[in-house]
Amino acid sequence: MLVKDTIVKAVADALERAHRDGVLNVDTVPLIEVERPNNPDHGDFATNLPLRLARAARSNPLQLAEAIAARVETGPEIASVASAPPGFINFRLSDRWLQEQVEVVRSAGDAFGAAQIGQGRKVMVEFVSVNPTGPVHVGHTRGAVLGSALANALAAVGYDVTREYYVNDAGSQMEAFYRSVWVRYQQALGREAELPDNGYQGDYIADIAADIIQSEGDRYLELNDAAAIRGIGDVAREQMISVISEDLSAIGVDFDNWFSERQLFQDEDYDRAMERLREGGHLAERSGALWFNSIALGDDRDNVVVRSSGEPTYFASDIAYHFNKFDRRGFERVIDIWGADHQGHVPRMKAAVTALGMEPENLTVLISQMVTLKRGDETVRASKRTGDFITLRELVDEVGVDACRYFFLARSPSTQMEFDMELATRESSENPVYYVQYAHARNASILKLAAERNIDYSNGDVTLLDSAYELSLIRTMLRLPELIVQVAENLEPHHLPHYAMELATAFHHFYENCRVVSADAADNDITLARLKLVSAAQVAFRRTLTLMGMSAPDRMERI
Repeated sequence: MLVKDTIVKAVADALERAHRDGVLNVDTVPLIEVERPNNPDHGDFATNLPLRLARAARSNPLQLAEAIAARVETGPEIASVASAPPGFINFRLSDRWLQEQVEVVRSAGDAFGAAQIGQGRKVMVEFVSVNPTGPVHVGHTRGAVLGSALANALAAVGYDVTREYYVNDAGSQMEAFYRSVWVRYQQALGREAELPDNGYQGDYIADIAADIIQSEGDRYLELNDAAAIRGIGDVAREQMISVISEDLSAIGVDFDNWFSERQLFQDEDYDRAMERLREGGHLAERSGALWFNSIALGDDRDNVVVRSSGEPTYFASDIAYHFNKFDRRGFERVIDIWGADHQGHVPRMKAAVTALGMEPENLTVLISQMVTLKRGDETVRASKRTGDFITLRELVDEVGVDACRYFFLARSPSTQMEFDMELATRESSENPVYYVQYAHARNASILKLAAERNIDYSNGDVTLLDSAYELSLIRTMLRLPELIVQVAENLEPHHLPHYAMELATAFHHFYENCRVVSADAADNDITLARLKLVSAAQVAFRRTLTLMGMSAPDRMERI
């Protein structure tokens, strides 16, 4: 149980005592909310429950706070409970209990912060899912990092998580891609051919065509256009998916499943989904097209699912895909991460899920907003290689994997962001990535020094850790389990990098003010205790960096 939950229970028990004593006479009690005060002088935790109860209880909020605080049983975790104007109850943790948590953290190791609030429920996180018509660019990368970190946090609290990439390999954009590769293939073999008006221009199209020539030769020239496009299209699609997979894997983004849109039609998910909507009275024929009646379910307009040509729309495929997720594969919750250009699609998708008979609250759509690349004050607008978008690979090559992941995670996905490539590569404390990783490297160097001197700190006495810097570091470490739960419950992984900075700051302050390995024999006991604290801090650092998908270097140059 988190210490926060322990305090919530202590307050609930105090309310029962107040009710029995006739001090509190209310029929219902609001949810007990315990938060960390902005000012640490007010304690480790606080609740404003007396303020929210005062009107119903017909009582002065400060007097009510005093009455409840007097009835809180402290236990080993809580050192003191105090009321404060205008109606707060503040809690301060016991130093002895904090010291003991050093052993708890060390014992937990890689499982530090793990919880079971998910209880094994099946959750899908579907992210990136760009059409395999080109490499992943910077805008997609933000959603990729967000999705992978969020999936890490959900798994850490006990959900059965599936990470999925939806391969949009059907429709007009894919046809344009196939035709573009076919044209470049012909041109490379000396045959005249023109790109279609909606063709893809990037150099990567010519590269794919060249690879096909190397592996397949000129045999497609013997086929008619339709047959050649089908054959080349299959090869080009697989090559592009391979490139996308390799690029994403390079920044630590991997998937449990790559789901093909074409599979929806092959496995009859599309037909079954449309039949369910038809049976529910949610489809109507108008002007030769088939419409989904989404206005009746809260959308601002109805939407076409089958064009007058008989071709399904992208929306129809998305309906079938979510039918597959919920009905066919039994996911209890689905989290989609979409780009900013899909924001208007959210209400109709919610309406479709409702029409299919699923609970709309079990579908959550997160929108990843636009990214602007900068080098200092200069905006980076185009790739030097393609003259168009900046690819994931180009960004990683310039700033590195860890900087990519940290900076993309550091802002809420609902806000537009600027990615400063110059700052991301700077080896100084101004760069948060460097600052955090350098704290871990300092940590590792202390433990390495202890190992070189054969110092056995297994019997170190943690009750000696009583300085403000030591206790502050312990308090900061203990925030991580709460934070992991918060990230998983609110789907907000952007809190992780901010916590990493706080942990690094607490460790740097400890390092600068508390000598750990002392040559003076008189300091042996405190040396052993502090080495235990350093080893616990290493657990917290590695757990945090792992959740973010970042490395934990043991050596770095000095800031």
